[in-house]
Amino acid sequence: MRRRTLLRSLAAASATGAAGTAAGHPLPTGDGSTPASTPTGGEPLGSLSLRGARELVTSPDGHTAYVATGDGIALVDLVSPGEPRLLAERTDLLADSPDGPMRLVQDLAISGDRLLVTGPANPVDSGAHGVVVFDVSDRENPERVAAVELDTRIHNADFDGRYAYVTANGRPENPLAVVDTERGEAVGSWSLFDADERWSEVHPALRPLHDVTVQGDRAYLAYWDAGTWMLDVSDPTDISLVARVRGRSRADLADVEDPSTERTEPPGNDHFVTVDEDAALLGVGGESWASEEDSDGPSGIELFDISDPRSPESLATIEPPSTSDPTRGGVLTTAHNFELVDDRLYSSWYQGGVRVHDVREPSDPRQIFRWRDASATSFWTAQRGAGCFVASSTAALDSSVSPGVYTFPDPALSAPTQTATDADGDGFGVAAALAAVGLGAWRLARRQ
Repeated sequence: MRRRTLLRSLAAASATGAAGTAAGHPLPTGDGSTPASTPTGGEPLGSLSLRGARELVTSPDGHTAYVATGDGIALVDLVSPGEPRLLAERTDLLADSPDGPMRLVQDLAISGDRLLVTGPANPVDSGAHGVVVFDVSDRENPERVAAVELDTRIHNADFDGRYAYVTANGRPENPLAVVDTERGEAVGSWSLFDADERWSEVHPALRPLHDVTVQGDRAYLAYWDAGTWMLDVSDPTDISLVARVRGRSRADLADVEDPSTERTEPPGNDHFVTVDEDAALLGVGGESWASEEDSDGPSGIELFDISDPRSPESLATIEPPSTSDPTRGGVLTTAHNFELVDDRLYSSWYQGGVRVHDVREPSDPRQIFRWRDASATSFWTAQRGAGCFVASSTAALDSSVSPGVYTFPDPALSAPTQTATDADGDGFGVAAALAAVGLGAWRLARRQ
């Protein structure tokens, strides 16, 4: 297949008005009354089997989960957290492209009532490459409103309702690319080469752009061993560097003789990055495993004070759960995707389960919830919902686990501290996981 180097717009309609807030959504709660509180406990509230589940994000009102499923997307109703149910699915994305459909759909992002879907996440032999935007104001009938084909694979992306910020790792410089989904064209880009052309001397395996989060005028980029960087994207056509948060030196990385091994083990491996509502607290998660059982294994989540964006300050690191086998084929317990919201950190750790930390004092994060069943689940992300938090379990790395969506009680900040003493692979009892309960406390509005 010969990839095109030009962008081609497939959109027949624009995403006008995409940056709305939760207030623009009808509340799917029947009479609209405030739900009763959810009792807390150590077990899941409910689950929904969902083949191909990977990344998950929740709607601004917390009542819907949007899930990337490999061959498309699924919309899941969270109104009753004890009984999550499938609302709609869309597959064959970019099927009208000569190269379509899109394959390996692994990431998505929500802005108001517009959902961005991207792919493929990794190199594939066939399939269209690009972004698709859906209007999800009708939860049971998502409607495609824009699509743009690109010349690159897209592992992760973020969206502000108009501009898609994508990781363009199919290009030599591994840049951040900005796509105007209304006009159907790329309008800006930035890479490490813009900071210093000598980054070209570093092996590409050590400097892929793995993740991007955009909030306000700032973009936060996770560049694997090259570290985490902050950009000014107030003008998407003229992006500039604000600061480097962390990472190994360019000179050290240029001297690495075995990048294939170096890229798997700590230190480094900046994999996922996000900020809280005020963009004062930043979290960087590393993804790593051991090349051998006696070498360094999983990575954790480091928290930074970025209230002064040009002088980031490291505050604390949340260590990963224990594992009996830290190799890629063993029991993976490295940090994966997570969310910082309302003084809580909701995190996923593959077979290490899910956790919630109280980060009101980010220099001393306090674990207030955990659940783990390494034999049955491998969690990709954890996100806050209405009266619960929700996590996606994936079979992408282990076909023996159960892919799907799990809901959990949203712990109060006053919950007792939980110590991580569970044995490798032990859960907290799956038998009670599917008990149906009432809808939980109303979700605090997430800033748009």
